[in-house]
Amino acid sequence: MRSVARVLLAVAVLGLLCGCRKGPPRTNEVVAVTAAKIPLDPNDRAWEQAPEHLAKLIPQDLVEPRLLKPSTAEVLVQALTDGAGIAFRLRWLDASKNDAPRPGEFVDSCAVQVPRTIGPEPPAPQMGEAGRPVEVTLWRADWQAAVDGRGDTIRDLYPNAAVDHYPFDAQPLGPGSAAQKEMAQRYAPARALGNPRSGPRESPVEDLVAEGPGTLAPAARSGAKGKGVRTREGWSVVLSRRLPDGLAPRVRTQIAFAVWEGSREETGSRKMRTGWIPLLVRGEK
Repeated sequence: MRSVARVLLAVAVLGLLCGCRKGPPRTNEVVAVTAAKIPLDPNDRAWEQAPEHLAKLIPQDLVEPRLLKPSTAEVLVQALTDGAGIAFRLRWLDASKNDAPRPGEFVDSCAVQVPRTIGPEPPAPQMGEAGRPVEVTLWRADWQAAVDGRGDTIRDLYPNAAVDHYPFDAQPLGPGSAAQKEMAQRYAPARALGNPRSGPRESPVEDLVAEGPGTLAPAARSGAKGKGVRTREGWSVVLSRRLPDGLAPRVRTQIAFAVWEGSREETGSRKMRTGWIPLLVRGEK
């Protein structure tokens, strides 16, 4: 009996010690702390100093096409700033990896949103309002896969597909020649028209702006960066952008988050999202 008691005591002590392990503190708002350099790697040790905010997600059920069935429940958020830029690490659970832009399939994504103008009354959290824009930084898993080296051709996306013939692969067209490039453009109309979402990606994120649902468009100025990595439980993504105008130490603004789960056919306005959450830049200690 004494040996059993010792084992039970050891288990209790171990549980107590594990429960007392200290991690980043939890906050009821998103708090950005100062870092000498903003890391893009979600696994960088610098993130260990940033407080965590557990943001609860709700379905987007205000505008069409609505999302009525809940999917992702929450996203864990941390923030770092170097005084010129600000980065957010988002982590959430997702049992499946969806990063291929195939017809009829959807990709995992996430986004952060801030008001363009800091003030006591922010615009509507649902993509802003007319004359009161919001700035959005969007990350997509398919763009990340492209940046990580996966091509965007039919052979890359469908490795078991058999292709009979591509006109731009015809023998008379020398590889890399002007004639071949012109023919390839002819069969890639979106790329030929300068669609910013077509073709190989250099970055897995982009800057957007909106003044209400249905108005989302590329931002006039960009520069956002990011990186996402697949974890055993889901995704860990860093979104980095310039510091919003007027945001300084001990100044609060608002921020909102969105997550798309590709396996649930979430895309566009069909997403899980938050309302406005206070965002504070902590001053130097």
